[in-house]
Amino acid sequence: MIIERLNRQARDLLIRGGRIIDPSQQVDAVGDLFISEGRIGWLNTEQAGSLPDNCAVVHAAGMVVCPGFVDIHCHLRQPGFEEKETIATGTRAAARGGFTTVCCMPNTEPPIDTRATVEYVRSLAAIEGVVRVLPVGCITRGRAGSELADFGELSTSGAVAFSDDGSPVVNSSLMSRALERGRDLGLPIIDHCEALPLSEGGLMNEGLVATRLGFKGIPATAEEKMVARDIEMARSTGGRLHIAHVSTAGSVDLIRRAKEEGVSVTAEVTPHHLTLTEEIVIGYNTNAKVNPPLRTAEDIAALILGLKEGVLDVIATDHAPHTAEDKMCEFAQAAFGISGFETALGSLMELVHQGKIDLVTLISKLTHEPASFLRRADLGTLKPGSPADVTVFDPEAEWVVNPDDFESKGKNTPLAGCLLKGRVMITIYSGEVVYKDDAIKLETVGNATRSEL
Repeated sequence: MIIERLNRQARDLLIRGGRIIDPSQQVDAVGDLFISEGRIGWLNTEQAGSLPDNCAVVHAAGMVVCPGFVDIHCHLRQPGFEEKETIATGTRAAARGGFTTVCCMPNTEPPIDTRATVEYVRSLAAIEGVVRVLPVGCITRGRAGSELADFGELSTSGAVAFSDDGSPVVNSSLMSRALERGRDLGLPIIDHCEALPLSEGGLMNEGLVATRLGFKGIPATAEEKMVARDIEMARSTGGRLHIAHVSTAGSVDLIRRAKEEGVSVTAEVTPHHLTLTEEIVIGYNTNAKVNPPLRTAEDIAALILGLKEGVLDVIATDHAPHTAEDKMCEFAQAAFGISGFETALGSLMELVHQGKIDLVTLISKLTHEPASFLRRADLGTLKPGSPADVTVFDPEAEWVVNPDDFESKGKNTPLAGCLLKGRVMITIYSGEVVYKDDAIKLETVGNATRSEL
């Protein structure tokens, strides 16, 4: 249940008896978390004291209480593609997925390449959004790959990074200058690594499955060639390079070596690249068509190892909502992209339940580490005094994915009908409950009456 803005209010709130996991403080203990005036008051039982009257209580025994998730890569589609998503629907979907901060990519219409567009996104998010929205500005004007955007103007108006996401920066000289300018501003350059001559016309991962289906494939080298080029650019300029949606074992190896050599490079991986292989495309499943494509089990193993080793810094959804018409067509004509906010936790918890990654590491990759990437010490943490952005989830709750129930306009998921284990129960943004599962009740201290928000 999404709590509409006009019906929300910040109030004192006690989350009682949950497993509190906060990697920013190396906290992992059962205890209580108290929220007051939109900020974290105290956590753990040792600091528990008297509570104010009319304090709401959430009984969280058996649940995980952690900082609100931070997503550094998503598509809210507004302005220009409101039939796919809006800031209002996208942030409601984010809240349902446990995300309290999202960074929206600039492939909108017009693109986010001017102060006016950054300010439009921020002002609309303040009015209609239910979570924090941080815009990513374009690297090049109009995302045309010809001329750098005005990084200074974009950064002073609120852009937190620069990217032409969906389009690689093909011109090496331009990429070098972008890294230099980003370095001077202390902001990262996020590149969609794709060598277009190698990927042109490709529909899915190059391999036996593509051959079986009669599709031209996108080879791993299409990604890896551009990753290698960008790493060399970062090495020579000293700029902050971030590799978006890493999908291949070869890319992980390149990034690992670059980090060992001291290159300023970070990288992200998506839930779908961590959990789904190219096999799901069999049957011409257009909802599994994504760029970069879903790869092999061997690639997934390398991505998981990269996460555990710290080679891959962040899990980001690359939430890419589309209309039904975008996907209900021939595979070759279908749009690339998966709607990912609302299934992210449930799909990732499969890795935890299978023992492939531990829960604390997973939470760190969704909270503390993306906040560190953004250089925002106030995000991804439960430190007293910080904004009360909190996610509460039941790691054992099972549920079946029904896209018709999504808050997002984008129903395009290859997980429709799948049973997932792990479900967000409450999302709190700046002390306000912005999403609450219908199974959760709020009790008021000193009053036996249970009240719904």
